[in-house]
Amino acid sequence: MSRRGLLTGGALAAGGTLVGAASVAAARDGGQPLPAPKPVAVTVGAAIEPFHGERQSGIATEPQAHASFVALTLRSGVDRTTLGRMLRLLSDDAARLTQGRPALADTEPELGLLPARLTVTFGFGPGLFAAAGLDDRRPPSVADLPALPIDRLQPGWSGGDLLLQVCADDPVTVAHAQRVLVKDSRPFATVRWVQQGFRRAAGAEPGRTQRNLFGQLDGTANPKPGTPLDTAVWMPDGPDWLRDGTTLVVRRISMDLETWDLLGRTDREMAVGRRLDTGAPLTGTAEHDEPDFATLGPDGLTVIPDFSHLTRAHVTDDRFRILRRPYNYDGVPAADGTADSGLIFASYQADIATQFLPIQRRLAERDLLNEWTTPIGSAVFAVPPGCPEGGWIGQQLLD
Repeated sequence: MSRRGLLTGGALAAGGTLVGAASVAAARDGGQPLPAPKPVAVTVGAAIEPFHGERQSGIATEPQAHASFVALTLRSGVDRTTLGRMLRLLSDDAARLTQGRPALADTEPELGLLPARLTVTFGFGPGLFAAAGLDDRRPPSVADLPALPIDRLQPGWSGGDLLLQVCADDPVTVAHAQRVLVKDSRPFATVRWVQQGFRRAAGAEPGRTQRNLFGQLDGTANPKPGTPLDTAVWMPDGPDWLRDGTTLVVRRISMDLETWDLLGRTDREMAVGRRLDTGAPLTGTAEHDEPDFATLGPDGLTVIPDFSHLTRAHVTDDRFRILRRPYNYDGVPAADGTADSGLIFASYQADIATQFLPIQRRLAERDLLNEWTTPIGSAVFAVPPGCPEGGWIGQQLLD
């Protein structure tokens, strides 16, 4: 082996200097140095999202690749004062971890050094207001959703007094943040359920709409941050403790991939109302084209069926849109290989009763996708505004 080959091989074994050695060797031979690869992992790992501010991060934030939704049940005897202590502690944990600093008394501090765009978003369920003696401050729409005929809700995926939505572009970062928050909440609460989800890897499809496991684009009609549609998500007025807050509905939706696989592409697109490759409505050519529900086909029927998901979910008034921030889940298959897959559907809106529920009722009434989807979990939360440095989430409500 040549001396250069030996050096290059040694660099490969050492890891990290191979590119530099190869570039030097190429330059000596009169060739062009190879460009160094972009340090994607380091860039992703070092990226930081703010924790402090008027609004909580993790809502309008560009969705991260991984998420964990953790619902807690408050222990008996937890009151307004105790809640304040818990939220001070958890807010401090979140403020540190999101900035790439280990939490206080972190037993695995090395795992807290790569924030990877970590966000921790807090939501208050109906039980939190009751425990604090503040039922009169609970937004009226933050209550268990009325029963819908398509629901097959399971207690193990429903309800919750406090929600911690933990999102990041790295699964280890998510797991560590979840572990720290759960450990520090134990004197005050127990875990009710945990739902873990994923999207495309960070940087895989920048700027593209999320796809669910049916292959369907999910979130095309979302309100855009920084536009007047913000009023559909954020509360511009109301009590001080809720101004710049929002509400959240988390629905766990089981998807029957086994029977979906039996459909031809045309049947799938008729059920969705959009082309699966581009996300364009069946009357358009691009994802964000406005659908034309009156256009007729050669058979005299509307091109976009009345029973399609697009038709049933369509909203014409911008004030009544919802912000979809969904994550896929893929559990352990059954013994026969049947998939346990679906969607963690997270919907943010200023008011659940006037925005989320009308859409959900229309879907329950006639959405053909109901043949392959079943809601098995449901929970609602008020999402308070953010906090300044030195403050804590929920301070406006509890202090």
